[in-house]
Amino acid sequence: MYQHTLGNTCFFEGKGLHTGRFARMSVAPAPPDTGVRFVRTDLGPDACVDALAENVSGTSRSTTLSSGEVPVMTVEHLLSALTGMGIDNAIVRLDGAEVPILDGSALPYAEAFAKAGAVAQDAPRRVLELAREVEVRDEASGAWVRAVPADRPSVAVTVDFGSKVLGVQGARWEPGTDYAAEIAPCRTFVFFHEIEFLAGQGLVKGGDVDNAIVIIEHPVTRQQIDSLCGMLGLPSLNATSEGYLDNVRLHFPDECGRHKLLDIIGDLRLAGGWVNAAVTAFKPGHAINTLAAGEIRKALILK
Repeated sequence: MYQHTLGNTCFFEGKGLHTGRFARMSVAPAPPDTGVRFVRTDLGPDACVDALAENVSGTSRSTTLSSGEVPVMTVEHLLSALTGMGIDNAIVRLDGAEVPILDGSALPYAEAFAKAGAVAQDAPRRVLELAREVEVRDEASGAWVRAVPADRPSVAVTVDFGSKVLGVQGARWEPGTDYAAEIAPCRTFVFFHEIEFLAGQGLVKGGDVDNAIVIIEHPVTRQQIDSLCGMLGLPSLNATSEGYLDNVRLHFPDECGRHKLLDIIGDLRLAGGWVNAAVTAFKPGHAINTLAAGEIRKALILK
């Protein structure tokens, strides 16, 4: 298996989920062994951050990478799409601090990369091998991620928010899975009762009903719905009882579980590439995902 890069440069633009700021981004072909490198063009040509676990600087509702004073926020959907579409090497140029959220999924990336094509390069793919099993746990939440040496990469997740609406959802990715059809379309999601808190933390400034699934765990009032719309700068929506905000039509019954799979695929790319490991995760999230990526890097067989 050879390394692959994109056949052409792909262009994207839009607001960031958390900053709400508009940014333009290009994802361009790169030489073998580059990996994924972000360049903050608004800060200069040398403002670079490599997509590696040691550069993780934040995991509050998204994954942020930093090198010195150069941050890049919300990288997980893009990294997931590059991984799922088989791209080893890419240069990502961004004229702002946050990757555009687009529709809240990885589908716009996957479609653009499919159109550009994956071009084989004159270098073997560096598939990473684990020297031992790796496991990380969060005792407070009960979350864990385990990576066991295997002959090919795979990721399986179980998602449990204790939610009457979501229930317990599971999803799996492995070679042969049609990433673009089965995983990429799955959008980010948020519980209605979290939105006010997140907004108070300076997050989700770019969130709206076009880029996120809103889950209502308890019946809400007209006043609460109007308050949400005002907070996010949205036109009035109809109130609903338990379930999904009524603008939503799910792409899959387990779309939220599949989105968590999408996220962890992107976060685990920070191990430095494809890892021959069977990864299983319970209640995955950016903090434990990126911690697992860092521990995997420490357990790699050096060649």
